[in-house]
Amino acid sequence: MSLTGEIALVTGASRGIGQAIALALGSQGATVVGTATTDNGASGVTRLLTERGIKGHGEILNVADNESVDALFSRLGTDTLFPTILVNNAGMTRDNLLSRMKEEEWDSVINTNLTSLYRMCRVCARSMSKARKGRIINITSIVGATGNPGQTNYCAAKAGIVGFTKALAREVGARGVTVNAVAPGLIDTDLVAKLSPQQREMIINQIPLGRIGYAEDVAAAVVYLASPGATYVTGETLHVNGGMYMG
Repeated sequence: MSLTGEIALVTGASRGIGQAIALALGSQGATVVGTATTDNGASGVTRLLTERGIKGHGEILNVADNESVDALFSRLGTDTLFPTILVNNAGMTRDNLLSRMKEEEWDSVINTNLTSLYRMCRVCARSMSKARKGRIINITSIVGATGNPGQTNYCAAKAGIVGFTKALAREVGARGVTVNAVAPGLIDTDLVAKLSPQQREMIINQIPLGRIGYAEDVAAAVVYLASPGATYVTGETLHVNGGMYMG
C-alpha cells in the first residue's frame, strides 16, 4: 500500500472527509497538497500535515473558478509538485425543493461539485497520460444513486460524477491512468452532528452495519484506489455506506 514518491492533490482538505483523506494518503508516504478556500484553511492544512510528520502543505483553491485552478497548477508545476494522485473532494450544498430553487442555487452546486472535475481532471489527465501513470479519484455520494428530496442540484451533480468517471476512465486507461469514484453514505461530519438523537437512531436503523460511518472509512477506500493494489481497477464507484445502499 506504500505511496512513497507519489504526490497527492486533495481538494477540500481543511476538514471532514477531505482532511481524513489527506492524512491517510500522507500516512502511506505520499507528499500531500491539500487545498482550502481561505488563507486560514490552507495554513491549517500545512500545520496539520507538519504536526503529523507528513510531507506537503496547504494551498488556496476555489474549484469553481478557472483562474484559481490555473494559478494552482502553475504554482505546482513550478515547484515540481504536479500530482500523480488527484482526489476531487471539494463540494457544497444549497438545498431547496425544486419548486423553490433559485437558478443560482442550481448553478453554484453544479459548478462546484461537477464542473470543477472538468477543470481539475483536464489538466491532470494530460500530465498523467504523458507520464503513463496516475490515479484520479472522485468523491461522489450515496444520494447520486438513491436521490434525496430537497437536493435535486446536489444529486444531479453527484450522479454526473459517476458518468464522468466512467467516460474519463475509458479515455485514459490505455495510458496507465485509472479513474474511480468513492460514494460515501452517512458519515459522521459536522452536518451529521446537528442531527437529533431521534434522527440519528432512525437513520442507523436503515444501516445494516448498525452505525454511522467515519471519515476514515472513506479515506481508507481512497487509499486503496490510489495504491498499487488497485492497478487493475478503473471506472468503478466504490460505495462506503455500511450497506445502506447496495447497488
